[in-house]
Amino acid sequence: MSSPLTNHQVRLAKRPEGAATRENWRFTTEPVGEPAEGGVLVKTLSLSLDPAMRGWLNDAKSYIPPVAIDEVMRAGGVGRVVASKNPKFAVGDTVYGTLGVQEYILIAQDELKRNGLVKIDLNVGSITQWLNVLGMPGMTGYFGLMDVGMPKAGETVVVSGAAGAVGQTVGQLAKIKGCRVVGIAGGAAKCDWVVKELGFDACIDYKAGAGAVREGLKTHCPKGVDIYFDNVGGEILDMVLARLARKARIIICGAISQYNNANSMPAAGPKNYLSLLVNRARMEGIVVFDYADRYHIAIAELAGYLKDGRMKSKEDIVKGLDTFPESLNKLFAGENFGKLVLQVAEG
Repeated sequence: MSSPLTNHQVRLAKRPEGAATRENWRFTTEPVGEPAEGGVLVKTLSLSLDPAMRGWLNDAKSYIPPVAIDEVMRAGGVGRVVASKNPKFAVGDTVYGTLGVQEYILIAQDELKRNGLVKIDLNVGSITQWLNVLGMPGMTGYFGLMDVGMPKAGETVVVSGAAGAVGQTVGQLAKIKGCRVVGIAGGAAKCDWVVKELGFDACIDYKAGAGAVREGLKTHCPKGVDIYFDNVGGEILDMVLARLARKARIIICGAISQYNNANSMPAAGPKNYLSLLVNRARMEGIVVFDYADRYHIAIAELAGYLKDGRMKSKEDIVKGLDTFPESLNKLFAGENFGKLVLQVAEG
């Protein structure tokens, strides 16, 4: 490198009570070093902003350790190799991995696997598509639906957060597999989009009034719900539980309605869980990291659907590392339209 580089980073300053605000973050600057033998230096291009990030801020046992105080905020992203002392990565390679909310990341050889650094092909999909349908949201949707949901042609699939990153993949994939698909999303624009652009059979606007979801499920799922892909939890989960078909499968992917609860107020569990007993149904969680050794299978299939036009990929791009605190909160206000991506540098 011809001149020293400076890295701007976003670190966790203190754990949030309820919604995270700018006061929960610390913006730091430090010089960028050269990679050691076997290591690489990556410049961040774009980062994936996901609801799960809020859960990582809580000091609680989960499927992944919480972000530590003063640690760079965890985030998956796409970047470009700018220096390499590893034969597997060349300068100029486009890569995906856990890059963190920062401009550069120096990854030692023994950390490459933990960071999940892999080369990606921009001929297969764009940078933002690699953070959406071909990235963690797409992998979550694919394995959650296919492995846990086990869809059969003709079944009715309901997906909440239908216009979000995971939801759009789940709904389109379920249609490709021959299912009837009903989305739940916030606002007429999102509902119109998932029906007219993504090909869902119907979409229920949860913002359309107190009884909108209950009545919508009754109208659009007259024979009950065979598969429910849950991204929101809370009251909507309870309403769907009341409409289950025999042998239904519920995939618990997330509970975005509960993530900003104060730490003293735990996530509300389902009140209608006895519907699982009555309908001989099951509810199972999905954590995408469990399927890492099969990502390539899902990527190949989903990339084919993107290429032949059977699947679309919509991203909501926000720009600038400094906007991270407010941009992350767009997810919990339902302000994003499509997969939320933070662009750190031009590709």
